[in-house]
Amino acid sequence: MALIAASIMLAGCGGGLNPFKKKKEEPIGDSRPPNVIYGEAETLLNEQDYKDAAQKYEDVDVNHPYSTEARKAIVMSAYAYYKNGKYPEAISAGKRYLTLHPGTDEAPLAQNIIAMSYYDQVLDPKRDQTNARESLNAYETLVQRYPSSRYAAEAQNRVRILRNLLAANSMTIGRYYLRDHDYLAAINRFRDVVTEYQRTEQVEEALMRLTEAYMALGIVNEAETAAAVLGHNFPNSKWYQRAYSLLQKSGRAPQEHAGSWITETFRGSGNPA
Repeated sequence: MALIAASIMLAGCGGGLNPFKKKKEEPIGDSRPPNVIYGEAETLLNEQDYKDAAQKYEDVDVNHPYSTEARKAIVMSAYAYYKNGKYPEAISAGKRYLTLHPGTDEAPLAQNIIAMSYYDQVLDPKRDQTNARESLNAYETLVQRYPSSRYAAEAQNRVRILRNLLAANSMTIGRYYLRDHDYLAAINRFRDVVTEYQRTEQVEEALMRLTEAYMALGIVNEAETAAAVLGHNFPNSKWYQRAYSLLQKSGRAPQEHAGSWITETFRGSGNPA
């Protein structure tokens, strides 16, 4: 009886799937030539299918990491991610490219994609400016490392815009502290403008606000110095007239005092102090 049962089981295995038979292994990834996959990615990019294009470029790098197409595929995936609004992915791919291939022809493009990805996330001066600072750093790096690249002129323009934006942000916060009579916190913000963003349009008001805050604290020497430096550098400024009037009400006048950080800052920048 046991022999019959065993025969039935064997017969059943023969007619169906053999549990002891090794399964056929499925190929992992795309084994087609890298130029074929890269060509498909380019087609998708031209069709503005940025999501799928980015994935195709990634496929080239994943499946053929040592191919000539893989290098450019990394930076092109960054570009496709950027066009799709996937900024963290674009930044990550751009940074990866620069880590692996810093001296190649596509390096300026990778740096520009990183800078643009941060720049497109910049909001107004009243918001958190982390992305603005990251974008400024990225654009300054682009100008310094690749001054002859096709992206350098636009990068310089955006450096100017971002510096003004960050200075405006510090001024907004500084004015808030000033209205709240938190003079030390206000001074720190205005000092940031004077030291870091001296060539922006915000510096005139920053010097006048320093005059105001220092006078409120009774630190007359710094107040007089701030007004004097403002007058030397921007004699026709409305902010100088306000600083001058503020000092005059207390029987004071603009004059520089030795050892002031304001004087040293302007001398170090090449501007008259």
